[in-house]
Amino acid sequence: MGRKVDEDELIERWTLVGDELGQVAGKRGATRLGFALLLKFYTHWGRFPRGRGELPGEAIGYVARQVGVPATDLGFYDWDGRTFEYHRAQVRKFLGFRECTVADADKLAFWLAGEVCQRERKVERVREELLAHCRAEGIEPPTSGRVGRIISSALSQAEKALTLRVAGRVPAGAAARMTALIAEASDDADGSADHGEDGRELFAQIRSDPGNVSLKTVKEEIAKLRAIRAVGLPAGVFKGIAPKVLAAWRTRAGMEAPSHLRGHPEEIKLTLLAALLHCRERDITDTLVDLLIAVVYRINARAEKKITDEFVADLKRVSGKENILFKITEAAVGAPDGVVREVVFPAAGGQGRMMELLAEYKAKGNTFRQHKQRVFKASYTNHYRAGLIELIGALDGRTTRSTGRSSRPWSWSSGTRRRPPTPPSTTPTASGCPSRG
Repeated sequence: MGRKVDEDELIERWTLVGDELGQVAGKRGATRLGFALLLKFYTHWGRFPRGRGELPGEAIGYVARQVGVPATDLGFYDWDGRTFEYHRAQVRKFLGFRECTVADADKLAFWLAGEVCQRERKVERVREELLAHCRAEGIEPPTSGRVGRIISSALSQAEKALTLRVAGRVPAGAAARMTALIAEASDDADGSADHGEDGRELFAQIRSDPGNVSLKTVKEEIAKLRAIRAVGLPAGVFKGIAPKVLAAWRTRAGMEAPSHLRGHPEEIKLTLLAALLHCRERDITDTLVDLLIAVVYRINARAEKKITDEFVADLKRVSGKENILFKITEAAVGAPDGVVREVVFPAAGGQGRMMELLAEYKAKGNTFRQHKQRVFKASYTNHYRAGLIELIGALDGRTTRSTGRSSRPWSWSSGTRRRPPTPPSTTPTASGCPSRG
C-alpha cells in the first residue's frame, strides 16, 4: 500500500473488537500477529493482502501492540504454505465469506450482464459494481485476471442482448436503406468518391461536421437531415436503452470505417448505424436551430453596420447642417412676425437649399430603427428568404412544458400550436447522444 495511515484511520480500520479478539486468542507469536492483520485487512477490503508489502507500517505496529507481539515478529510469518491457507479459511468462515467457484463466476457474469452492463460500459465502473456485489453476496473476489474475464464475458453478453433487441425494432425497409448507405462507401476520411452533390458520399456527409454560418451550410445540413429521415427509423428504436450505451454505440459508429461496419454481424451493424443516424438527426436539428439564430443575427448585424456607416457618411457629407439650423433659429427668433420667405429662406441659404434638405430627410427616413428594418428586410428578401424558409420547414419543433404535460407540435409558419388528434401517451425522453461532431 505504501502510504501513511493517520491515527483516526488506525482506530477505525485496525482495532480488534468483540469476537475478533477471541479469534486471535489461541494463537502465539508471529502467527498471532499475522492472523490479526489478515483478519482486519479482509474485514475492510474484502480480500487478503498479497504480501507484507500491502500492509502499512503504522498498521502493523498498532495491531502488534493490541495482540502483545513485537512488530518485528511479522518477518517470521509464512505467507505461503498450510498455516497461511488455514488462516485464510478461518477468516472466511468467521466473516461469512467463501471462495469464488466456477459456478459463482458464471452467476456473477450473468448478473453483471443483466443488471450493470446494460447501462454501464466503462470497465472500471463495472468492476466496482462487481466487487460490491461480491461483498454483498459473501463471495471473496477472484484474482484480478479472473475478474477481467468475468467483466469481459458480461459486457459481451449484454452487447449481444441489446443489439438483438434494437435490431429487432428496425423495420426491414429501414434496415435495407441503412445497409445500402454503407454498401459502397469508401474508407477515405473525406468520402472523396463522387456520390454526393458536393463530391462526397452520402455516408461521409452525414458524419461530417457543419461548416461556417452561411446559406450553403444551411442547405448542406438540411440535406443531411432529410437523408437521415428518409431511412425511416422508428421513434422508439432505442426505448429502454441507457444513454451511456447509446452514446458508446454512436461514438463507435462514427469512428469505424465503412468496411468495418459492413463486416459486423447483422444485429451489430444495424444497431451501430441506427445509433449514428438517431444521434446525428438530433445533432443536425440542434445545428439548424443554431444556424437559424446565427443567420438572423448576421442579417441584423450587417443591417446595423450598413446603416451606421451610412449615418456616419451622411454626417460627413452634410456637416454644415448644425450651422444652418442655428442660422434659421436665430433669424426666426429675431423676426418672429416676419415672412418665412423673407426671414427663414435667406438664413438657410435659399429656398432651394431648404428643398434639398427636406428631400434628403424624406429619402433617409426619420429614425435609425426604420432604416435598419428596411435594410434587414431587403437582405432577407433578396438573399436569405428561400434558405430560411427551407430551414424552418426542415425543423420539427416541439415544446415540453415543465408541468409534466405531454409536448405539443409547434407550427413554425404560423407561430401557434396545433393540437394533435390524440395526445401522445408519453413525454419524449432524453436521447443520451454525445455532443455533436
